[in-house]
Amino acid sequence: MKELRFAIIGTGFWSTFQLSGWNQVGGARCVAAYNRTQEKAERLAHDFGIPAVYADPETMLEKESLDFVDIITDVDTHSPFVHLAAEKGLPVVCQKPLAPSLEIAEKMVRICREKGVPLLVNENFRWQTPIRQFHRVLRSGVLGRVFRGKVQYANSFPVFDNQPFLKELDQFILADIGTHILDVARFLFGEAKTLYCRIDRVDPEIRGEDVATVVLGMENAATVICDMSYATRMEKERFPETFVFAEGEKGSAELGPDYWIRVTTEEGTHAKRYPPPRYNWADPAYDVVHASIVPCQENLMTALRGIGSAETTAEDNLKTLRLAYGAYESAALNQVINLQEPGV
Repeated sequence: MKELRFAIIGTGFWSTFQLSGWNQVGGARCVAAYNRTQEKAERLAHDFGIPAVYADPETMLEKESLDFVDIITDVDTHSPFVHLAAEKGLPVVCQKPLAPSLEIAEKMVRICREKGVPLLVNENFRWQTPIRQFHRVLRSGVLGRVFRGKVQYANSFPVFDNQPFLKELDQFILADIGTHILDVARFLFGEAKTLYCRIDRVDPEIRGEDVATVVLGMENAATVICDMSYATRMEKERFPETFVFAEGEKGSAELGPDYWIRVTTEEGTHAKRYPPPRYNWADPAYDVVHASIVPCQENLMTALRGIGSAETTAEDNLKTLRLAYGAYESAALNQVINLQEPGV
């Protein structure tokens, strides 16, 4: 197959790992980079052998022969960059959260649909090795009907050290980590009909919330709790692990610390560890998260080549965003929200 040519828009903290993931997957080559601070783009281009650097994204898209664009910028800039690429007829891969509001995200989906270009989302948490295995356990039927679940991401990792801009966000943990955790909940347990949310701000130096608890009423009648916190101190720091617990008619399953999955039925408990693969370019502090970039991008690549479908299309991601922004509404009103899925 021919090598796909792509450009990146944004050369900040996450771009190094995004590019390393594409290199690990193979079959695609970054040929151009844009960043509003051109010196930062030049440094990344030097490190990754990117031949062209631009100070203007429109000039880059006009001059370069590209197969897709990878947008790795702050959420507030996603929409204009997606619109620009769509106008050029270029498929788009975009970071999460897709947009700062559900309305803007729906407009992004519409413009790409009208222009006939794919809009894909780098939603990698569901691709973590232990989470994929937990999904297999649930689908095996060993637990019977699942009536309750929990997805937990709670730690005190200094996330603002690498990404200080997060301190200034009016909406923080639900829009940032929440889009990951709520997507994992959908992936594992299905779609929600209702939600209720409580939020809190523990760190006085940030603007947004750093604690959120969302209770989902699922279509299959199960109740799923999504627990997110950057203010939780425990005996052993577990960043960036996500824990999952499921209770079913025939037993329970737990994804716990250090990637252990334990399945308990009347026959006893079976335990096995499912660690992520290790890559020399990954930051050990982000181990399981960085490793999940690779299978996510492998899946996106099948869609970009037109030989398969991606799991994390923008259309699918809208369902996750309805939960995230619905959670803000619920917290503001202190009410249960009945979820609807309008046409886009």
